[in-house]
Amino acid sequence: MTSNNKLWTSSFISACIGNFLLFFAFYLLVPIFPLYLIDEHAATKSLIGILLASYTVAALLIRPFAGFILDMVYRKPIYLISFFLFVVTFVGYPLANSIGIFLFFRILHGFTFGFVTTAGNSLIVDVTPAQRRGEGLGFFGVSNTIAMAAGPMTGLYLHDYYSYDLIFYTAIGAGSVGFIFASMIKAENKSSKTSQPIAWDRFFLFKGFNAGFALLLMGIPYGMIVTYIALYGREIGISSGIGLFFTFLAVGLTISRFIGGKMVDRGKLVPIINWGTALSLLSFIMLAALKFIDNNIVLMFVFYFVSLIIGIGYGLIFPAYNTLFVNLAPNNRRATASSTYMTSWDIGIGLGVVAGGWLADSVGGLALAYLACGIIAGISLLFFAKIAGPHFVKNKLR
Repeated sequence: MTSNNKLWTSSFISACIGNFLLFFAFYLLVPIFPLYLIDEHAATKSLIGILLASYTVAALLIRPFAGFILDMVYRKPIYLISFFLFVVTFVGYPLANSIGIFLFFRILHGFTFGFVTTAGNSLIVDVTPAQRRGEGLGFFGVSNTIAMAAGPMTGLYLHDYYSYDLIFYTAIGAGSVGFIFASMIKAENKSSKTSQPIAWDRFFLFKGFNAGFALLLMGIPYGMIVTYIALYGREIGISSGIGLFFTFLAVGLTISRFIGGKMVDRGKLVPIINWGTALSLLSFIMLAALKFIDNNIVLMFVFYFVSLIIGIGYGLIFPAYNTLFVNLAPNNRRATASSTYMTSWDIGIGLGVVAGGWLADSVGGLALAYLACGIIAGISLLFFAKIAGPHFVKNKLR
């Protein structure tokens, strides 16, 4: 599968399509859940933050164990089982008639999401040529990016004209088709052939902790943005067209992923992360400043322009960070590296969801939350430039 330099194999294409549909089902509901919980359960914004963050907490708790297991066994069967369970769990949302039942299914869904995404991220490395890994991870990430545009836009459109139940059923259908494509992946068994001792370093890539902290910090703003941007739109007076925010976000992510992945393969990994983080910092400050724009035309223009810049910034750092973790790990610990990478991201997302919900109920509202995002991104940039980046250069294996 990876003995030559060919990237666009049938397995790679199937993996990208399956991943797109998995994340489409996921992102379809991201902007809908806050609205659903307010409309159907009269939840406060603070409570919404806790409920939605439970998903992320569950995902990050399972990832270290997922990485350990995936390094020990053939990855594809585990990927398919977790993919199937992820899709099935969607059925619970339309059945949830109380906050408690919703929380139960949210946690269960987080466990399955943590496992399937760790498995998928490990499997794509197995079917990608080593010489084109940065590019391959970049394209694989584009499938997430397109889902990020299509999912929220579709979800918000369905919300305007149809019931919440139909949105949930659409997610189930998309996930089911994604499972079919995932089953078409042909991957070699890259698991460890010898038994490994159970130790902490089998669950976490300790050499990735410095970079993981910098990535965690960047996950906080991202969690606030994708979860609460629809509420922020209402807060600043944008009554329609909020779904286009995700479209421009995805355009920025797609453009920069192509550029970022190729530059990573040319040895520009550390500069790419620095540039992407700096660009994201600027965009968060601009997002917070929207609160003070009175002209509706200018407001809409800047709103979409900011989403494009956010996309470009994160599109640069995603494939770079992903490759960074893989390059710090030996071949028999790729899944552990992917798990540590995603765990760092999940913690940041979870913190962002909780903090965003709390700040949304405060006097400053979400404008204050997004200003705080700029400060957090500044800390991440400084930490990576001074500590995490030099540490990677010193300890990378390839």
